[in-house]
Amino acid sequence: MLKRIAVADLCLGMYINEFCGSWMEHPFWKAKFVLDNHKDLQRIIDSGVDEVWIDTDRGLDLPAGQHADSEAEVAAQVEARLLEVATAPTITRSSMDEEVRRAHKLCGAAKQAVVAMFSEVRMGQAIDAAHVTELVEEISASVLRNPNALISLARLKNADEYTYMHSVAVCALMIALARQLGLAEAQVRDAGMAGLLHDIGKMLIPDAILNKPDKLTDAEFATVRTHPEAGDSILQGSQNISAMVLDVCLHHHEKVDGSGYPHHLKGDEISLFARMGAVCDVYDAITSDRPYKRGWDPAESIRKMAEWSKGHFDEAVFKAFVKSVGIYPTGSLVRLESGRLGVVMDQHTTSLLTPRVKVFFSAKSKTPLPQQIIDLAKLVGREKIIGRESPEDWHFPHLDELWSELPSRKGSHFD
Repeated sequence: MLKRIAVADLCLGMYINEFCGSWMEHPFWKAKFVLDNHKDLQRIIDSGVDEVWIDTDRGLDLPAGQHADSEAEVAAQVEARLLEVATAPTITRSSMDEEVRRAHKLCGAAKQAVVAMFSEVRMGQAIDAAHVTELVEEISASVLRNPNALISLARLKNADEYTYMHSVAVCALMIALARQLGLAEAQVRDAGMAGLLHDIGKMLIPDAILNKPDKLTDAEFATVRTHPEAGDSILQGSQNISAMVLDVCLHHHEKVDGSGYPHHLKGDEISLFARMGAVCDVYDAITSDRPYKRGWDPAESIRKMAEWSKGHFDEAVFKAFVKSVGIYPTGSLVRLESGRLGVVMDQHTTSLLTPRVKVFFSAKSKTPLPQQIIDLAKLVGREKIIGRESPEDWHFPHLDELWSELPSRKGSHFD
């Protein structure tokens, strides 16, 4: 039986099934294991992860009388939390198909620009703020036309281009979130620049550590955690970089409960933009393929983020983020009430529960179906989403091609 417990209640002999947090926040790339030594217990405590799932069928349970959340209780809490933001504001935007074509070209150009910029940083050169601003403006224009296109495409990065395309993705996510929060356009642009530069400090981390396919040593994990301060140092040496951009670079790994790093800031000690950066950074990280782990499905990622303790993200910022990407983001694999499986194509303009979905497979007969795009907003009362599905469980390795019409993931999408 799976139970969610506080890290403070962990003891040796328990079987850890999953950490409640991004895998970037702890040094255990393979989460499922028996906790059998004090060193690993201390590493978990030191990581800042607040809660874990334990499997009581494979290890010790909590002592009698101690409370733990069951799977059913957590699932109900998560769905209630997400339903609070199910209604989205009415917006006017260009068609998804049209913007995907534009965004694909923009992703290619943006990747080249970021690779060049980061390479210059590695050679000791300062950031060219004017060039960064130009790229942010292009990304901002795409997000304004249709936020789902560029945000979803940037998620399809290959593991070896993660560092560069992660910056593009977080830039787009920050822009969409800033607009969702109703910020002024000047602040929207600053948020985009902060997203583009938030991980610049990783240019001072050896590639052998960033791309290591196995568990990091304690020393390597500590080295990775120096990247916010390294990035702050880089940006301090560049001209025309705003204080807000510097702040996001330095504090996008802080958590509202004070368990983040590097300064363990709490609540309002963390700026609005750094709280935004924390949500955007984690979402793109957990939905992206890495050398050591396949990314989670977008809808499953939103569910997991909603499942983590409220001390992880700022609640208002997280809710606004869900409104900006969707409860079932573009590219999510979902099960419909009819038993059909489909991939989410685009969000509805007023309800996050009724996206456009391309159905292609029968879960009942386990056979392919003729592909058909259905608008769930027009089928209320007759068809609806009843669950999220894992592409890996169904052996759908090329699911993203169904909504993006891009080549296989074997090669780079953006060359």
